[in-house]
Amino acid sequence: MARSQRVALVTGGAQGIGKGITQRLLDDGMAVMIADTDAEAGQETAAEYASSGAVQFVQADISDEAAVQATVQQTLAAFGRLDALVNNAGLADPGSTPIEQLELADWNRVIATNLTGAFVCAKYAAPHLRRQRGAIVNIASTRAFQSEPHTEAYVASKGGIVALTHALAISMGPEVRVNVISPGWIVVSDWQKAATRSTPDLRPIDHTQHPAGRAGQPSDVAAMVAFLLSEQAGFITGQNIMIDGGMTRKMIYAE
Repeated sequence: MARSQRVALVTGGAQGIGKGITQRLLDDGMAVMIADTDAEAGQETAAEYASSGAVQFVQADISDEAAVQATVQQTLAAFGRLDALVNNAGLADPGSTPIEQLELADWNRVIATNLTGAFVCAKYAAPHLRRQRGAIVNIASTRAFQSEPHTEAYVASKGGIVALTHALAISMGPEVRVNVISPGWIVVSDWQKAATRSTPDLRPIDHTQHPAGRAGQPSDVAAMVAFLLSEQAGFITGQNIMIDGGMTRKMIYAE
């Protein structure tokens, strides 16, 4: 790769929304380091996209501070610079566990990955992003603003990411811009590794209930990530962007 090529570190970049982000940034001419805990998925995605640009994979658990520090150093060793951080890695909702039965260890595991992991990645990427006048995009969720029962750990982690974003934007500006995307229903079943990939099985109502007329795709989120990392978004920082097909603006009552 040319030393002038912009470089992105995408956590959780091997599957789902993260894989869509990886593909889009490569298509836009960036080099990408994929950080993911799933070695099979990471190696598979790096091999799949090798013809699209400069892409490498490192296996890393972002809840481990030493692993994050090493990942940033591996990115610099591989590509010579760091222009963008996409904090996408996260654990899914641990399940519908009533708060009385939710184990503290399960709560801590979700917070450590989804929220603390984003903070630690920003911490170690910060000096390199400042040098390049780069940008961070965090991935939260519409769950930060509305809930289903028994989702406390996941919701708290995503709400924390929204708040962390505006704090980082103030602390890291003007050298580094920091924004967050809150996706709604994004269909990712066909963006998994080969061993678990499946064809989306959606009903017509799954699409038509959205004011936009359809459920989301990883490419919808990836397009906004690419924009927020670009010079075109140079006057945007500390903001949360909802990508949910309009669902959080829809009043839904039982009839």
